[in-house]
Amino acid sequence: MTDKYIQEGYEINTDPARLDLELIHRYLSEESYWAKNIPFETVKRSVAHSFCFGIYYNSQQVGFARLVTDRATFAYLGDVFVLPAHRGKGLSKSLLQAIHTHPDMQGLRRWLLATRDAHELYAQFGWKPFPDEQVSKFMQVHRPGIYDNL
Repeated sequence: MTDKYIQEGYEINTDPARLDLELIHRYLSEESYWAKNIPFETVKRSVAHSFCFGIYYNSQQVGFARLVTDRATFAYLGDVFVLPAHRGKGLSKSLLQAIHTHPDMQGLRRWLLATRDAHELYAQFGWKPFPDEQVSKFMQVHRPGIYDNL
């Protein structure tokens, strides 16, 4: 994906070479509620095996999202963030728009994500909670404290 300018100075790009792994790791390990203490090597491996989107301000990364996807039927959206200094400018909405309209993400049968506090944002893009009758179909292995003692 070539640079997509969303407003003056800001752009969204999928070039993996532009991703700032140190910034992504720092945010996930120190600021996020979902990946506290995640090791750098784990972030590096997850980014290498995902379809990633970066938000850049004057060429410096200020936001991120990654998709675990086969680019044909399924995508899991995770690790979505915008740095605090750049929030309130519609960047999350622009990021989700870029993800949902990307040519490789068309025709997917199922998208999944987990969020504690951004339901209203995702709802604007068609995301809905599982109906009760579907919840019981999904299973998981969840180890939320896996990084705490590394």
